Amino acid sequence: MAYVISDECVACGTCAGECPADAISEGDGKYVIDADVCLECGTCEAACPTGAISAE
Repeated sequence: MAYVISDECVACGTCAGECPADAISEGDGKYVIDADVCLECGTCEAACPTGAISAE
């Protein structure tokens, strides 16, 4: 089960810098996670300062 980023995202980029799989990229107004690349490690969820990332 991949992680997803909600609309609570403030596009700070913290999660992208922490992702060991480079599965996170800047989308339209918020960051997005490529579910096919996501390792489901939870590093992004722990790094997000707004709590916008959760398991799908």
